[in-house]
Amino acid sequence: MNAPLRVAVTGAAGNIGYSLLWRIASGNAFGADQPVILSLLEITPALSKLEGVVMELMDSAFPLVKGIEMTDDPEKAFADCDAIFLVGSRPRSAGMDRADLVAANGPIFVGQGKAINKAKKSVKVITVGNPCNTNCLIANHYANEIPDTQFTAMTRLDQNRAYGQLAGKLGVAASDIENVFIWGNHADTMYPDCSIATVNGEKITDKLGEDYLHGDFMKTVATRGGAIIKARGASSAASAASAAIDHMRDWHLGTNGRIVSMGIVSKGEYGVPAGLVYSMPVTCENGEWKVVEGLEISEFCQGKIQQNIEALEGEKAAVADILG
Repeated sequence: MNAPLRVAVTGAAGNIGYSLLWRIASGNAFGADQPVILSLLEITPALSKLEGVVMELMDSAFPLVKGIEMTDDPEKAFADCDAIFLVGSRPRSAGMDRADLVAANGPIFVGQGKAINKAKKSVKVITVGNPCNTNCLIANHYANEIPDTQFTAMTRLDQNRAYGQLAGKLGVAASDIENVFIWGNHADTMYPDCSIATVNGEKITDKLGEDYLHGDFMKTVATRGGAIIKARGASSAASAASAAIDHMRDWHLGTNGRIVSMGIVSKGEYGVPAGLVYSMPVTCENGEWKVVEGLEISEFCQGKIQQNIEALEGEKAAVADILG
């Protein structure tokens, strides 16, 4: 059996963390033959709740779990880690706009970014806590000993939502669909691109017209989180955890040529300013992601790419003091 991977999860006692941990422990993220050591981080007031989560993990007797540690110290949590799920963040409260949320979460990710320097240089970091693109930007800025390529933000939930909507509309299984991906920010500006997507080998754009794909489909995917809160009285936790697992599994084990969505630190691809954390189409192989280049960009898509650039530059401006 492989040597254990050390996997950190922040906000581990929260709703997303609670759903996430059992999937990691079951082998869904890193493979059915890959043992893990779980390093769980929480704020000090939540440590007693985290202790209960650890009790349940122990009671589940997962064969792949070779150790469970809990702490309120990010440096201890991230030390020598192979993978980090940055889940914990401050949620939006009444009266807060997105800029307020960005500014409120900034200091959290400053401290966590500095602590990530204690991880392995090859650590895979996924930022789940919102606003995830800019939280990732801050953490990456302060983790100056870790390569930019090891930092990602989660837009897989938006991609999965897009797959779900298309599957329902077409009357097929989500697994029949390939190569839908997300441009931009994990926000209502994000763009689910179906331009090269297929269903059972046939182009989706031949089956569904622009009126739907640029209308109800795009709107439903963009506002799905709010619709779930309205319906169940709580934010989407299980689907967010599932998307984080999908993201990390594909990064770790590869996509076999499938295109998926990741927020990555731009190097200028598709005109996105270098340094922005921006969702792009990628493939993964041998533990590395690679942006899919050479795609034909329509005028509509270019407009959405630019809209998301402007949104993310606005978020970056809101934390300019933090970035220094």
